[in-house]
Amino acid sequence: MAPALSRSLYTTPLTSLPLTPTRLSPLRTAFLPRAGGGLRACVSCSWSLEKRCSRFAVKCDAAVAEKETAEEGSGEKFEYQAEVSRLLDLIVHSLYSHKEVFLRELVSNASDALDKLRFLSVTEPALLGDGGELEIRIKPDPDNGTITITDTGIGMTKEELIDCLGTIAQSGTSKFLKALKENKDLGADNGLIGQFGVGFYSAFLVAEKVVVSTKSPKSDKQYVWESVADSSSYVIREETDPENFLRRGTQITLYLREDDKYEFAESTRIKNLVKNYSQFVGFPIYTWQEKSRTVDVEEEEPAKEEEEEEKEGEPKKTKKTTKTEKYWDWELANETKPLWMRNSKEVSKEEYNEFYKKAFNEFLDPLAHTHFTTEGEVEFRSILYIPGMGPLNNEDVTNPKTKNIRLHVKRVFISDDFDGELFPRYLSFVKGVVDSNDLPLNVSREILQESRIVRIMRKRLIRKTFDMIQEISESENKEDYKKFWENFGRFLKLGCIEDTGNHKRITPLLRFYSSKNEEELTSLDEYIENMGENQKAIYYLATDSLKSAKSAPFLEKLIQKDIEVLYLVEPIDEVAIQNLQTYKEKKFVDISKEDLELGDEDEVKEREAKQEFNLLCDWIKQQLGDKVAKVQVSNRLSSSPCVLVSGKFGWSANMERLMKAQALGDTSSLEFMRGRRILEINPDHPIIKDLNAACKNAPESSEATRVVDLLYDTAIISSGFTPDSPAELGNKIYEMMAMAVGGRWGRVEEEEGSSNVNEGEDTKDGEAEVIEPSEVRAESDPWQD
Repeated sequence: MAPALSRSLYTTPLTSLPLTPTRLSPLRTAFLPRAGGGLRACVSCSWSLEKRCSRFAVKCDAAVAEKETAEEGSGEKFEYQAEVSRLLDLIVHSLYSHKEVFLRELVSNASDALDKLRFLSVTEPALLGDGGELEIRIKPDPDNGTITITDTGIGMTKEELIDCLGTIAQSGTSKFLKALKENKDLGADNGLIGQFGVGFYSAFLVAEKVVVSTKSPKSDKQYVWESVADSSSYVIREETDPENFLRRGTQITLYLREDDKYEFAESTRIKNLVKNYSQFVGFPIYTWQEKSRTVDVEEEEPAKEEEEEEKEGEPKKTKKTTKTEKYWDWELANETKPLWMRNSKEVSKEEYNEFYKKAFNEFLDPLAHTHFTTEGEVEFRSILYIPGMGPLNNEDVTNPKTKNIRLHVKRVFISDDFDGELFPRYLSFVKGVVDSNDLPLNVSREILQESRIVRIMRKRLIRKTFDMIQEISESENKEDYKKFWENFGRFLKLGCIEDTGNHKRITPLLRFYSSKNEEELTSLDEYIENMGENQKAIYYLATDSLKSAKSAPFLEKLIQKDIEVLYLVEPIDEVAIQNLQTYKEKKFVDISKEDLELGDEDEVKEREAKQEFNLLCDWIKQQLGDKVAKVQVSNRLSSSPCVLVSGKFGWSANMERLMKAQALGDTSSLEFMRGRRILEINPDHPIIKDLNAACKNAPESSEATRVVDLLYDTAIISSGFTPDSPAELGNKIYEMMAMAVGGRWGRVEEEEGSSNVNEGEDTKDGEAEVIEPSEVRAESDPWQD
């Protein structure tokens, strides 16, 4: 009750009541606390009565009381405490997904140390001294199970060791940048990588012991920092062994765990990790590698026994041969330079192609590339490529995790495992590199966090990709876009379904075959240019092949009127066009559905045809029953007797076929989504005219009923539908064929003749009677020559 009462009084802190003694008494007992505790003790409020304009007011002074209490006695301040060993365990085992990132973190720290020295040496050249070139060297030792990483950077003093390595989440790089900003000396390139101060401790992912030996040019002494895994303490001592002295820089030695010795102490493994994560670091990285070389050696020729006895005192003959010997030496691991950091005007096409092949292990040149730098709200550099060949596996079309976009932050590889953060699924075929200093990453620098910056980057990358594809489509070499469409046309059609926001960019890039151009692909812009004055829509027909589209009965009247029709022959085409709906204010119309309007109908002629054949339509509908929703006179046929069209809101014949073929399709929804079927008849066809006469003169004729059934079954096939019972349809066709060809070649007479011959053999003892076959032909025989 107390919390509820306090909330109600808080929302109405001042309650005005009339000045009436009879109503004031119950107020004191109901709302005001009694002496000696009560509500005052529960909610710590001070209550008072105030007289305002001949009225009493009840006031709760809880906020005033709390303020006075805070002023009277300020609390004691405490610092957060942490269990160091537990915190280290969380950093090592919970931040990183893969053990191999330890090398990326340590190389990044070494690169930062070199960057700091390079910047400070501008004003203090003495810092460089005789410490050698600015470089990083990595030497694995499989025998001892160690990895040694040495840089010739700025090094650390004893105080810096305690401050940087002894304080968890203390980033020396962040402090360095902060000092530059405070001194207003931001002329240096902000290419320093570190920011969280926990990357060094990733060494304990694979090491049970870490030893850091460092020599700063600001100090005459060299110090050694040493710590073991799962420990809450470390040791710092002065280096006294002259053999371990460094001229400048830092040397980190990792003593690998037993489980990790065989993997990370192997030289090839270290080389591959450097190429993957730190290939574009701005300083040379050398790894200790086993090499082979050919040397000339002299060998003694084997002598025969007789020659040995005769020439014992003479020197033995030798011959020169070559042998391959193995040796160990330093090898540069990051030869490829970050091409995106250069000005695009200074890079040749050959350099772009070479970079593409090395970065993505490709053997074909890309179809196109774009190199750009985005500044302003978000700054990043990128090179994007369209590959020369599409994916061989269909799963890559629908899988957004293709590892085609390599994300770098300050030239250090972060990840290529994205699930649509930078590119949508339908553009997953695009390959490229994105490098930014502004990306929001988690502490392990492996996961791209969702933020407004990422959304802006995604939008700009998509726009640049469409600009690149548009350039290919507008180029003089038409073969380039034809090759692009053959490889990646399916992806753009998928974009029509998934990305409604970019329909204006996708639609001009679409290509289809058409009734006027069956050999070359046609764009929607070309289609609209070729449209007639009275044409108000873009007509299309979805089928399973180009051949079936050419012979479809839906086309007859449109071709006769010189109206172009797009052929949608791929499974995804129909869904893509339905998602577009319009293009340049022209609607997409499926000519296989009801209520087709061609724009130049003769209303008087149509009305007369409907009146003349209205009785026939009702009679055919009565014969077919629920197989069709209705029967009507068609305005799309010229040579076929009839056609079966779909309703406006149901599946077309092509879509129905596709849905039935789905491996995991829901058969229960087929009947619901199939929509109604409408039989359209051609009033000018002889079969329809004969049926019109039959329905008037012999409506109960069984032959006419059989003709209607066969006409409907034939329309199912010619219209692209699948018959419910193919065997039953086959039997009907066989029966009609038997009626048409019966007696055509004298089959009946031959059987009678053979029977008479057998009778003659019985009566005349083997004398055969030869009977000539007769030709039985009706005057209206359709098989006459």
